[in-house]
Amino acid sequence: MESYNPQKIEKKWQKFWGEFGVFRAEDFSKRPKFYVLDMFPYPSAEGLHVGHPRGYIATDVFAHLIRRKGFNTLHPMGWDAFGLPTENYAIKTGIHPEIATKQNIKTFKRQIKSLGLGYDWSREINTTDPEYYKWTQWIFLQFYKKGLSYEAVLPINWCPSCKTGLANEEVIEGKCERCGTETIKKDLRQWVLKITTYAETLLKDLDLLNWPEEIKEMQRNWIGKSGGWTIRFPISNSKFQIGVFTTRTDTLFGCTYLVLAPENPIIENLKDKIKNYQFIREYIDESKKKTERERIAKEKTGIEIKGIKAINPINDRQISIWVADYVLPHYGTGAIMAVPCHDQRDFEFARKNNLPMIEVIKPYFEKRKLPKEVPLVISDGKYQMAYEGEGILINSGRFTGMKSEEAREAIGEWLAKKNLAKKAIYFKIRDWIFSRQRYWGEPIPIVHCKKCGIQPLEEKNLPLKLPKVEKYQPTGTGESPLAKIKEWVNTKCPKCGGPAKRETNTMPQWAGSCWYYLRYIDSKNRNEAFDKEKTKYWLPVDLYVGGAEHAVLHLLYARFWHKFLYDLGFVSTKEPFLKLKNVGIILAPDGQKMSKSRGNVINPDEFLEKYGADSFRLYEMFMGPFSEAIAWDIKGIIGTKRFLEKIWKLFGKEKSVIFAEENKRLEKLIHKTIKKVTEDIENFRFNTAISALMILVNELQEKNYGIWHLKSLIYLLAPFAPHFAEELWQKYFVRKKFSFKKSIHNQPWPRCDARLVKEERITLIIQINGKVRDKVEVEADISEEKAKELAISREKIQKWLERKEIKKVVFVPGKLINIVV
Repeated sequence: MESYNPQKIEKKWQKFWGEFGVFRAEDFSKRPKFYVLDMFPYPSAEGLHVGHPRGYIATDVFAHLIRRKGFNTLHPMGWDAFGLPTENYAIKTGIHPEIATKQNIKTFKRQIKSLGLGYDWSREINTTDPEYYKWTQWIFLQFYKKGLSYEAVLPINWCPSCKTGLANEEVIEGKCERCGTETIKKDLRQWVLKITTYAETLLKDLDLLNWPEEIKEMQRNWIGKSGGWTIRFPISNSKFQIGVFTTRTDTLFGCTYLVLAPENPIIENLKDKIKNYQFIREYIDESKKKTERERIAKEKTGIEIKGIKAINPINDRQISIWVADYVLPHYGTGAIMAVPCHDQRDFEFARKNNLPMIEVIKPYFEKRKLPKEVPLVISDGKYQMAYEGEGILINSGRFTGMKSEEAREAIGEWLAKKNLAKKAIYFKIRDWIFSRQRYWGEPIPIVHCKKCGIQPLEEKNLPLKLPKVEKYQPTGTGESPLAKIKEWVNTKCPKCGGPAKRETNTMPQWAGSCWYYLRYIDSKNRNEAFDKEKTKYWLPVDLYVGGAEHAVLHLLYARFWHKFLYDLGFVSTKEPFLKLKNVGIILAPDGQKMSKSRGNVINPDEFLEKYGADSFRLYEMFMGPFSEAIAWDIKGIIGTKRFLEKIWKLFGKEKSVIFAEENKRLEKLIHKTIKKVTEDIENFRFNTAISALMILVNELQEKNYGIWHLKSLIYLLAPFAPHFAEELWQKYFVRKKFSFKKSIHNQPWPRCDARLVKEERITLIIQINGKVRDKVEVEADISEEKAKELAISREKIQKWLERKEIKKVVFVPGKLINIVV
């Protein structure tokens, strides 16, 4: 038998699988469906590095298992190709973004195909294809028709390097998510999607999802629901009131001043009464220059507004009003009630400005007794920090002595009767800034007419194609490069037919990825975005795999779009992605994240050429737990290549079975391996599945075996090493012309014999009052009576039973016996 040569066999089988459509999904099959989805790649100029395929290989292994278990499996692939990375690359190299995108996709597709991944390439999509983004534009128009997209001049996050506006979700600790540059605030005309309309359902329906809890928690925190009360603070000698949202009405007696955001309109409304208005105005103008990150920094600044006072509605005390930039306009009402003794931020601000502090909550005391003396006003410096917990109210009039949890509702209701409070819910999430001042993105299908105002394009005129231009560099002025293309910008109004101008901002790079999983279902449809009946068959996505970094970007946006389409009746499920698995990143050998700037990026091409795709696939799955980060080590791929060579040799020197006892032991091991590999693939424990295969191979080397034992081995190996398994399958078990049905990847998944995997002996744990005191090996089917007799007779156990009465025995068959004394 000739030696194992991956270069000879891999391209051959990739070609055959493609020609025979081995991995194609069938619409409306009578078989149960299963939709496996990867977060599709952004095809960068550098191509894949060894970290990218880890998730793709995992979903491929899983899809192989599910397909062979009888499911009609949809596993597609496409390209998320609009956006900043390609445009920045184009600016740097002078290669037009359209040309660069085509080149990058070609490279990515070659690399992905070389891995033998079983994608249904007949459904391939590209977000930059006009036949695709026609429907992205169509969905935008549906938002517009329902009043969920609107134009506004807003202070936005501006990246000076990328020269474009960013959504809040794209700013990480005050820096551009893409390039790391510190962002600034800039007032610009923007298109916005009202994601806040769906805040409640986005939050509530997280409970429907089988996602990692940390991802769901990140979304909960980003949405940021708070339930409380909006309290009206009258302004003395004025008809105006200041509304303040709080979740802690129980601390209201401790409120000693109010703080307004610089953007709060009450300042302008009362400027004639404000004695230091000019000073306040200068402070406000300086605040606008700061980023949100700078505003909420530790050093809190602020100015008292002279000439006006607020009245605390709970006790009618006059309190001062301050303006401070650490209060942000978009949370609550843009005003806070300051309770220095029970909020650390207020505490620090009060100490800095020598403001009064009133303690109104004491921690729970023994028997809930209040201290004999309660100081009303705490002098500066008495305490080092605020008490922010629950407790008993003090210094709180009729509510003194009440538990803080109860007082929140009682105080709110008392004020509500006086029309000074109202129950309220606020969300931290902001509407989605949806326009970018760049070239390489979907054109927004809107025109501006002086006579008719904003007008959407008619759907029959979609797609609005991105014009071909020579100069695509960002202007940095707040205008997209499209604004300079007069022949494209100047158009006719869809309503009156008069002169109008096209919208020149483009959509963000997230637009195309908000609905791509739907287009896979019906990728060739030229009449609609997708067929409703097909979505009923395929949705929801049963398994979605990708990086955790998309927790509050792509995943949140896609859920929002899906819920909108659900409400319109275009899709039949409330959520797009039923189950989510996160892939751990592969680090460089030095333990650092791979990046071009560090010079530690590893291209998979050289490893595929030298060791073959199957060795590469096995190593990526064997290197460690799937969701954990792990460093690349070339020794690992050398090891998996040797493992495949070992199996290859087993086929070359097939043994015959001589001893019945050895045969029985081998049969048991094979069936245990079937059970182990099946369960591990289903639970994404790929490394331990491969370990089980290695144990089986080692056993086969030592024992007498036949060709039918090897058949079981390659059945299990096929998802991990598809070319290798197909070659041996065809050579030893088919020996006829290749066909769709004859591929190993269309053979039924092996089933384990429950009788053979059942353990004959187990380790029985013996507990006394729930604590492990002994262990003993016993027959697997030992009865409770025999287990009790054995446990009581054990020397280690007798000392725990001495002079004790046995009250109860808890027996868990096959695991433990617990004697309660």
